[in-house]
Amino acid sequence: MEIISAKASRVALATALFSLACLGTVLSLAGTSPAFSAEKAVPAEKNPPGDIPDSQVFIDYASPQGFTMKVPEGWARSDRADGASFVDKLDGVILQVAKTDAAPTVASVKTNEVPSLKSAERAVTVASVSLVKLPAGPAIRIVYTSNSEPNAVTSKQVRLENERYLYFKDGRLVTLELYAPKGADNVDQWQLMSRSFRWN
Repeated sequence: MEIISAKASRVALATALFSLACLGTVLSLAGTSPAFSAEKAVPAEKNPPGDIPDSQVFIDYASPQGFTMKVPEGWARSDRADGASFVDKLDGVILQVAKTDAAPTVASVKTNEVPSLKSAERAVTVASVSLVKLPAGPAIRIVYTSNSEPNAVTSKQVRLENERYLYFKDGRLVTLELYAPKGADNVDQWQLMSRSFRWN
């Protein structure tokens, strides 16, 4: 699906930019997808699709990059050199791995990741950046909304809600991205997945 592939590519760009920033590389974001930041947020659906059913079964995903977590059974899986994605209609889970020297902090994410995110995705509004304590250790959580890519046939866009988690250990940064149409009820399922992350 075009919406999903474009979303995955933008997450890859944002993760790469963040990793470079952590290494102290000077980045110039001027001119990087300026239309995305100027784009207006589309209205959220009144009865949005995208609820993960309470009956959804979760299975263990073991990454060759050195971590495991639970993902929804039956979702379409795509493997890439830097991670994997799991997709069901407009819902998705994206996992990406990058190398970096320093663990992210709330301050560094606000300085580096948030501007990269706004440049890489459409009509981003960041609600919060916070440090969270998870079973795998501390992680940075970014909550934001964004527009989807226009549908290739109808040009329709959907307002998405997103949660992004940044896990760091021994020079590895794993970015977990969870997204669904804004207003979908996935709180418990997203919490289950983010808390299931474990380093091998």
